[in-house]
Amino acid sequence: MAIKNAPDLTQRPPRSPRVRLGGYVILPRMLDKGRATIVGKHGEYHYNCPMDQRFLNFVGVKADALKKQLTAGKGDTEILQWIQKNGKHKPTEPEVQAWSAYQEQRAPSDTDSREFFHGIHAKIAPKREDIATWFDLLDVDDYVTFGGQA
Repeated sequence: MAIKNAPDLTQRPPRSPRVRLGGYVILPRMLDKGRATIVGKHGEYHYNCPMDQRFLNFVGVKADALKKQLTAGKGDTEILQWIQKNGKHKPTEPEVQAWSAYQEQRAPSDTDSREFFHGIHAKIAPKREDIATWFDLLDVDDYVTFGGQA
């Protein structure tokens, strides 16, 4: 299936999880991964990963229902409008801002998560001391994966 705005995630990363759409972090990255998955160009990226599920649960939308909208070729603004109309939860603007700010600051909290996080950090950017949150790790991983030096 051809989707005109599907990124090729074998050639470049999806948008940073920090990029916002309608005030929501994670959403633009998830849309990139969803579109790329539909056209088979998702590379190592996974649509509906645990981070995506945090967003989906917050707004009350099912991953398959959102993917159906992406398959129809809807752009970011149309998808946002669809989420606002069809989501089970209708967060207010302050709630969206608070949720997004919290997500930006999330760090591994349990032993297994910390081990996983530090394993990736040690592999891709061992000299970087500024990698503290999941978003930090994703950004540096995307950068290194596509040829950057951490």
